[in-house]
Amino acid sequence: MSKRLDTDDRRRYFIVGSVILEIVTPVFRQRLEKDYNSKGLGCLQDFINSKPVIHILFHLRHTNIKCCVDTTNCRNRRKLPLNYSQWDLLYTENPGPPKHHCHCLYTTNNVTLDDLDITLASLILLNCCNLISNEETLIKELREFKNNYLSHNTKGAITEKEYQTLWDDLMTRVLQLDPSKQDDFIRIQNRPLDDSLCNKYFVCLLDIHKKLEEISDKLSSTADILTAMNINNGQSNVELFTILEEILQYVRWQSSKVKTDRQVIKQKHQMQPYKLGQSIFTLHHQTDLTSVLGDNRRDVSDIVMMDDGRLVMCLPDRNRLLICNTYGSQVDSIPVQGNPLYVTAVNNSTVAVTLYDRKCIQMYDINNKLKLKSISVPGMGRKSGITTINNKLVVGSSSSLQIIDHQTEEVVQSIRTDCYPGRLHGSGDRIFYSDYNNNDLYWYSYTDDTHQTLTLPSPPMRMTTLQDGSLYVVCWNVSVQHVSADGKQYKPVKTWQSTALCKEIHYNLTQRELVTMHNNHVTVHSQI
Repeated sequence: MSKRLDTDDRRRYFIVGSVILEIVTPVFRQRLEKDYNSKGLGCLQDFINSKPVIHILFHLRHTNIKCCVDTTNCRNRRKLPLNYSQWDLLYTENPGPPKHHCHCLYTTNNVTLDDLDITLASLILLNCCNLISNEETLIKELREFKNNYLSHNTKGAITEKEYQTLWDDLMTRVLQLDPSKQDDFIRIQNRPLDDSLCNKYFVCLLDIHKKLEEISDKLSSTADILTAMNINNGQSNVELFTILEEILQYVRWQSSKVKTDRQVIKQKHQMQPYKLGQSIFTLHHQTDLTSVLGDNRRDVSDIVMMDDGRLVMCLPDRNRLLICNTYGSQVDSIPVQGNPLYVTAVNNSTVAVTLYDRKCIQMYDINNKLKLKSISVPGMGRKSGITTINNKLVVGSSSSLQIIDHQTEEVVQSIRTDCYPGRLHGSGDRIFYSDYNNNDLYWYSYTDDTHQTLTLPSPPMRMTTLQDGSLYVVCWNVSVQHVSADGKQYKPVKTWQSTALCKEIHYNLTQRELVTMHNNHVTVHSQI
């Protein structure tokens, strides 16, 4: 087959995969949201935590079990459509009596609609929601499209003949569920092949979790997985190894995410709220970066601690991102096309930054020191902060918060504000922001779609969320205010009322460490 035909086959795969990930999956999520909203539930977490739903899902994962609650509705299924990865994403087991196994032992994880892929979303829809007969048929058929053409398609290609038979059927079924998606089909059908995005979609669409459950979880190399999966050599070894490395990284990341979610749930149940203003942290390590930064004390404009403990700093005057470990050794940097102003972690290896006087977001792979993409955001403020919430990026415009899907590079939501949201911080279902011109700390809550305000002694400049949900807020007068989790009260942190303590601040829940920066000194504080 010619190279041209190979490229065309790959582009057809990319088009169909884009429809599944960018149209079908969101439609399923929206239908699920509509169902639980009609029942008076405000979020997915509340829905899957409701007794009827957790009971149903429990028996989709476990067999030959009678629950201590609602025994009459227990069902013993021959097949278990909910796999280990999906169950662990949704729930965490708590200690209970010996030999006791029931859904009453499980706690719902901090899961959102964006965490659900098409398979899990469809499973919940078909088993836990009120669907009309036509909806049920369409959801089943669309899930089968994904299974038949993408889940086991290790070549990442679709021939022209196959494409001609499936495209009209795919479009017809989607538009029957949501007629408003006609323009989205036209947009996707005309898009050129994006090899990088196609590889990412390949990893997301391949039914790797189910296959890996048949393989020992001790596999640690791509070669082991390649042998175990017995994949035909439809692509070159180099291409296969590249894709499988991405799969392995993805699975490791998912596993890490589940473990982190479990830790968060466990910590929330075990700990009591901090007393406002109390001493929470102790000095762990301080690093003088003068030898790296020179004498420019305004060189660092923002800092973030990654989940592995690495620090990433913005150096706008040098057009670089600085990367180092907790102790300041092994310093490296990434050149940036512009002046990086603010930074946020997207995942374990990726950060997103905003640039001074440029209306775009740039994303970087800090492992490979590579720029991944640049996302243009119309109306974005020229000195906008950036944060993440529900796996989406958030930036500010003149009078709104812009929510961006970094995979599709589209603005998926615009939230009106009464001010210019400058510095941003996302935590749980809330986005905190300030406009530098008054003493107010603002935040928007997704749960009840409301904006709240707390007036502080000085304009809030930096904010970060601690383990119990309360916040440390650095104000213009360089005082650190400890704000309660409900945002109604605050007290100064007495041991931190000094201009020598911090200008930048960030707490990492995984490391349970707080990093601050003043001039060229980076200080890491361990949680007591």
